[in-house]
Amino acid sequence: MSYILHIETSTIQCSVSIAFKGEYIAGKQLLVNEFIHGKKLHVFIKDILEKIKIKTTDLNAVAVSKGPGSYTGLRIGVAAAKGICFAQDIPLIGVNTLEIMVAPFFNKNEYDYLIPMLDARRMEVYSAIFDTKKRYIQKTNAFVLSENSFFDKVENGSCLVIGNGASKFKTLKPKINAHYNEEHFPSAIDMCDICWNHYKDRNFENIALFEPYYLKDFQTQNPKKK
Repeated sequence: MSYILHIETSTIQCSVSIAFKGEYIAGKQLLVNEFIHGKKLHVFIKDILEKIKIKTTDLNAVAVSKGPGSYTGLRIGVAAAKGICFAQDIPLIGVNTLEIMVAPFFNKNEYDYLIPMLDARRMEVYSAIFDTKKRYIQKTNAFVLSENSFFDKVENGSCLVIGNGASKFKTLKPKINAHYNEEHFPSAIDMCDICWNHYKDRNFENIALFEPYYLKDFQTQNPKKK
C-alpha cells in the first residue's frame, strides 16, 4: 500500500488530495478571498479519507507545500501534516510551493520558460524560473519587480508567468516575452507525481525540526488609528 496525503495551504486556496503510487484518486479544494484553512483543512482531510474508505492509519506518508507563501497558511498546513506524521509514525515530505505551481504546465511545450509568481505585498513577489526540462534557471527568491525583471535569464525566450503575482508584473510592461496565467493557484492535486518521486527516493523531512520556508520574516502591520 502506498497512499500519500497531500496538503497545500500556501495561498487563499485550501486544498488536499490523496494519491496511490503517485496516481491521484481523490481531492478537495476551495478558493475564497480569505483564509479558511483553520476551519476547513481537517474537514477536507476527513472528507476525502471517508470518500475512498481509508483511515489515517492506512497512509504511508504526508506531503505538504512548504513555501514560500502565506505565513498563516503555511503554518496551518505544516502543523496538520506534522501532527498526522507524528501520530502515525510515517514520513513527512516537503515540496517547494513554486514547483507545485508549475507542475501541470511542463508537458504543454508551448513556452521556453515557466515563471511561477506569488504575490508578496507591494511590488514584491516570490518567484523562480524553470525551463521545459524542469530545471531551475533562477532559484526561488523574493524579488522586487521592474520592467527589467528576469530579462538577463530568459532574454527573448517565450515565458509563461503563472500565479497571483503575475498581474502586478503585467502592469509594468516587462521586457521579456511574457504570457500570463493569473488565475492559477498551487493545488494539492498537482503534488501527486512530485511527491511519489520523493517517496521512492526516500527524500523525507526531519519531522521534529521541519519548518515552513517563509523566505522572509513575517511583517506585522501597525493597526490604523481610529
